[in-house]
Amino acid sequence: MAHECFEDEEVADLLNQSFISIKVDKEERPDIDSVYMTVCQVITGQGGWPLTILMTPDQKPFYAATYIPKYSRYGIVGLIDLLSQVDLQWHTNSDDMVQAGEQLTAMMKRKFENRSDTGAVSKDLIALAVTQFQQSFDHDFGGFGNEPKFPSPHNLMFLLRYACAEQDEPSLFMVENTLKHMYRGGIFDHIGYGFSRYSTDAKWLVPHFEKMLYDNALLTVTYLEAFQYTKNPFYRMAAEQILKYIRREMTSPEGGFYSAQDADSSGVEGKYYVFTPEEINKVLDKKDSSFFCDYFNITKEGNFEGSSIPNLIKAPELKSDNERVIHLCEKIYQFRQDRNHLHKDDKILTSWNAFMIMAYAKAARILQEEEYLDIARHAVEFINTKLMYRNGCPYVRYRDGSADYPGLLDDFAFYCMALLEMYDSTFELDYLKQAIDLADKMIEKFWDDKNGGFFLNSEDSEPLIYRPKEVYDGA
Repeated sequence: MAHECFEDEEVADLLNQSFISIKVDKEERPDIDSVYMTVCQVITGQGGWPLTILMTPDQKPFYAATYIPKYSRYGIVGLIDLLSQVDLQWHTNSDDMVQAGEQLTAMMKRKFENRSDTGAVSKDLIALAVTQFQQSFDHDFGGFGNEPKFPSPHNLMFLLRYACAEQDEPSLFMVENTLKHMYRGGIFDHIGYGFSRYSTDAKWLVPHFEKMLYDNALLTVTYLEAFQYTKNPFYRMAAEQILKYIRREMTSPEGGFYSAQDADSSGVEGKYYVFTPEEINKVLDKKDSSFFCDYFNITKEGNFEGSSIPNLIKAPELKSDNERVIHLCEKIYQFRQDRNHLHKDDKILTSWNAFMIMAYAKAARILQEEEYLDIARHAVEFINTKLMYRNGCPYVRYRDGSADYPGLLDDFAFYCMALLEMYDSTFELDYLKQAIDLADKMIEKFWDDKNGGFFLNSEDSEPLIYRPKEVYDGA
């Protein structure tokens, strides 16, 4: 919609004539995203991004949709027609629109702000969750459910912990099968490392090529814990490759971590990541080129729009010590560096940086690598100096020399986790003391004394139509 609608003069004229347009970055304001995504689900029965909300001047929503084309087609109202109809109705019958917005807002506040669950987390409930994962597990290629497939590392971490606690082999199988198949597929960048956000197919071959910091942080933790539990060196290799990608591609000079890397190069999705045999021949000698193309399944026919996404789907085994492959990949990586670079989302988010600090601190402890601890220390120092109020509470994001937006529940909770991970890796009391202080502030700002649970935003945050509570871990 950004290109099709918001950069279009006809749409812009209509918007500027009768509306006040506000574009929200859902990663900077997850509280706004949570509230209005729920509004969309209530109104339409479904949700997704891009998210479009129309509301009254006092912020009462009366219309919600996801993607809207410029012109009406295939039974979907276009933005040109929609804006014209809403403008006409507002000038002829605004009372009905205001009433609809007020009724919806009252219902949302009543239903979602005050919800609570007094049920305890029992072993039966945990076992039920494991059973549900077993029912949706893909035994052929790993993962859960149908395509598109998301890595969802939080689910894998849950199953790995369950396997460890209960000595449950089926749960361990689901984790290992998924971790190995994801690494084999094109969702993993075998040349420059790091995971893309999701796969469009069951085999994990063709990804949506965007790379997100939080995915790579939590996948690092998952591979590290799999190595810790199984001692399989493959998992160590996978974790170290992700950390290498983050270090050279996603780390700011100041020590924080950038949020994401785009899917598009020269306006074409995936162009940066794919190769033809002819391109490989230009970089490697004949013998190495033939070996490389066979190893990574790079063919004349290709597997993605006439080119090939490097993958190991047909590889007989996964090795962690193939020096020849590592050497050739580095050559191809340097060749790829000459392509038009991918745009980075250079905002630095406290919550996602906390995940990455956890990953580096855990890697330092499990792998006994001091370099990883140095990177984690530097990132903690960055957050403490660039992303903290004077009262010790975090901001949401840092960009271009300034921090903005008071921290939300995720920022407090995830940074507490990161500080505890730093304490576990160093036994330095300053990390533990800061975590305790931050946890106390989190309870003070976000705890719901009446119904239990934690609000996503604090009482002194910008007022929304209700205070959301998140109970679902999304992909």
